[in-house]
Amino acid sequence: MAWPARPAGPILLTYEDYCALPYDGKRYEIIEGVLHVTPAPTTRHQRVSRRLLVLISLHVEAQGLGEVFCSPIDVVLSPYNVVQPDIVFVSEKRRHIVTEKNIAGPPDLVVEIVSASSAHTDRGLKAQVYARHGVEHYWLVDPEGETLEEYQLQGGTYTRIATYQGGVTCRTRCFPDLALDLGKVW
Repeated sequence: MAWPARPAGPILLTYEDYCALPYDGKRYEIIEGVLHVTPAPTTRHQRVSRRLLVLISLHVEAQGLGEVFCSPIDVVLSPYNVVQPDIVFVSEKRRHIVTEKNIAGPPDLVVEIVSASSAHTDRGLKAQVYARHGVEHYWLVDPEGETLEEYQLQGGTYTRIATYQGGVTCRTRCFPDLALDLGKVW
């Protein structure tokens, strides 16, 4: 039996390939057509994620600003970019991108909680993909360093707006009316 010739160049995976993956409890993402597998987050990562999610969600719901989601949730930016950010905010005016199956398009805010295994990808490749697809606000949260780095899309790339460290209370551009007490996050 002759097998068909492999196409020249790298094989790029799509959202359809992603949907066909078996459910095995692992966290998969497709970034630029390449499958990425990440280990389960640490307990500290999960505590920080939960606490930040609660603070943001309470504010968003009280103000009627939109919806907040936490991982695992598929954010389909293109057929070749399917990511699962730790926290996602979709504004009321962009609610149409929230479908029964996934978030189909760039959210207003993506939060990645960095760890030793994800820091390089979160700061590099994922940031580039989020910027290229129009995610307006990007936060990198480092539980070990107790920092929140706030980025905003400007001219197709991210500009760091601020870095908040320790137990400070901050106001971000995405949520200017929220006094975010990071002491409650760490």
